[in-house]
Amino acid sequence: MSLFIGIDSGTQSVKAIVLDLEARRVIAEARAPHRLIEGLPLGHMEQHPAEWVRALDTVIQAVVSKIDRARVRGIGVSGQQHGFVPLDEEGAVIRPAKLWCDTSTTAECAIITKRLGGPKAAIRATGNLILPGFTAPKILWLKRHEPANFRRLRHVLLPHDYLNFYLTGNYFMEHGDASGTALMDVRRRVWSKAAIEAIDRNLADWLPPLSESHEAAGVLRAELAAKFGLATDVVVSAGGGDNMMGAIGTGNVTPGIISASFGTSGTIYAHAAQPVIDPQGEIAAFCSSTGGWLPLLCTMNVTTVTEQVRGLFGWDHAQLEQAVNATSAGSDGLLMLPYLAGERTPNVPDGSGTYVGLNASTFNAPHLARAAMEGATLGMNYGLRRLAALGVKAKEIRVTGGGAKSAAWRQMMADVFGVPVVGMMEEEGAALGGALQAAWCLARGEGRRSARLPEFTTGVVAVKEESRCVPNRGNVARYRQVQALHDQLSKDLRPVFSAQRKLA
Repeated sequence: MSLFIGIDSGTQSVKAIVLDLEARRVIAEARAPHRLIEGLPLGHMEQHPAEWVRALDTVIQAVVSKIDRARVRGIGVSGQQHGFVPLDEEGAVIRPAKLWCDTSTTAECAIITKRLGGPKAAIRATGNLILPGFTAPKILWLKRHEPANFRRLRHVLLPHDYLNFYLTGNYFMEHGDASGTALMDVRRRVWSKAAIEAIDRNLADWLPPLSESHEAAGVLRAELAAKFGLATDVVVSAGGGDNMMGAIGTGNVTPGIISASFGTSGTIYAHAAQPVIDPQGEIAAFCSSTGGWLPLLCTMNVTTVTEQVRGLFGWDHAQLEQAVNATSAGSDGLLMLPYLAGERTPNVPDGSGTYVGLNASTFNAPHLARAAMEGATLGMNYGLRRLAALGVKAKEIRVTGGGAKSAAWRQMMADVFGVPVVGMMEEEGAALGGALQAAWCLARGEGRRSARLPEFTTGVVAVKEESRCVPNRGNVARYRQVQALHDQLSKDLRPVFSAQRKLA
């Protein structure tokens, strides 16, 4: 009887679950918070990797205290994508990690893009545009702004890779998370020489070799095995980015299923058997952590927006829900661009939060709340429509994250997206994905070379039918009009946003 631990290290906390593979159910869970570094300049978002490690230790010790430790066979780690963890020759962290939501690297994006020959050339080289969220411009930022730290750089890891390094002592990177660095040719699954040399030719020596997602990062270090009371042959799987692991945890491992995460940031993604390259670069052309590809849209402002509104009025979540339900679809013409941290899709790194349509009828708490929730959802739909234009069309969307817990928000999603929306039985999709990938990795390592992930997700991953919301036809029509205004407003205000950033 085998148990597998799944870890999800996000921006705000680390979560752990334990999957009993034979029983096909989660039998233990734990969570530990960690913090962002406060007081940084506008656009800078950083964390100390030591925070992740502390939280990781806490959740592993918490879940293993609830189970038969001797049955644990594997660990799979999911982590926030794109973060840059710079290590020296000894594997020590040089400086705090710059995160996915850091938008301080717009100048570096422009430099790399120019060196590659322009946006179209960047897409030819990597499959993606060079965007502030990705890892590549963060590395050039270090070179340009902290040259002394850059001279110490000898290893580049992503957040989940760093936790794998802590667990195993090995430098390892798999295709899924690596595809979000903007350093990889996602079509061929190799490092892009052109992208690397646009930053520094020595960078090629500081990146780990790329590995298949079914391979193991290693086994648990002996001292950690003793600390946790686990066997020394516990396998640590390749792991992956939170979206890649979330795809596994929602059963999104074959074509035809679309998943959405409404968390701090928002993502919508689908499994593809071939690369899906957006010539406009708005959809990320990622690899999956299953051996396929994962075309993905990402917005940076989702529950952060609704939580700001909730905090502003001192509400609990039930009161937020009540306020949203008190206002009709479209918020009577009140629109919000929710770009509190800039935005990635659409690409508005200088953006800021903006309300348009305030008047005597709409300048009240319920309208402000609904417009904020609608703004985040319309931003997601901008990308969903782009996915459809590339041939990836939704018939149903499986939702996870904090936003998925709200019945009002799920109905709004269905009305904005125009397709049914349903939640998952296991809400920690990325952590569950980590556990399932670990089980798959172990099976492959023990000689079942033909083992496929659907064998493991079937019977474990399940939708919560009572959460299903179907579109309201009247609201769908209304939101089509609102979406057009929202998109136009985003375009028209970009020069204003850029001017505002210079004054900040």
